[in-house]
Amino acid sequence: MDLGTLKKAPGATKDNKRIGRGEGSGTGCTAGRGHKGQHSRSGSKRRSWFEGGQMPIQRRLPKFGFYRHGKIVFQVVNVSDLANLDTADITPEVLQKNGLIKQLAVPVKILGNGEIDKKVNVTVHAVSKSAKEKIEKSGGGVTLL
Repeated sequence: MDLGTLKKAPGATKDNKRIGRGEGSGTGCTAGRGHKGQHSRSGSKRRSWFEGGQMPIQRRLPKFGFYRHGKIVFQVVNVSDLANLDTADITPEVLQKNGLIKQLAVPVKILGNGEIDKKVNVTVHAVSKSAKEKIEKSGGGVTLL
């Protein structure tokens, strides 16, 4: 049996109702539009979102949130993560290779959470004040891209 050889069962489809074709059709007289009223006459239009004068859904729902188009989203790495690396020169490529960041296209920022006791030279896009102090205190340096 193929899907192409299937036959429709009797009664599976119904014919469309023919509106306005006399009293005996069941939709004669007012053709299913009711008596009088806004949409009973020809040419009446209604916007798809119109709710009959009820407060519309787009005005009932609360508005919240804001999207800043110029916002720069950083990938964050903490100073404590840098202490676990075995290299002295740290770049975004090194961070990606060690699994601390995912993409090279997204800028990297170093934050000052944790401690570092070894000398490292960090080259990233941004660094917090506390992280810079901790890196320079341990004898390292910070270069911004």
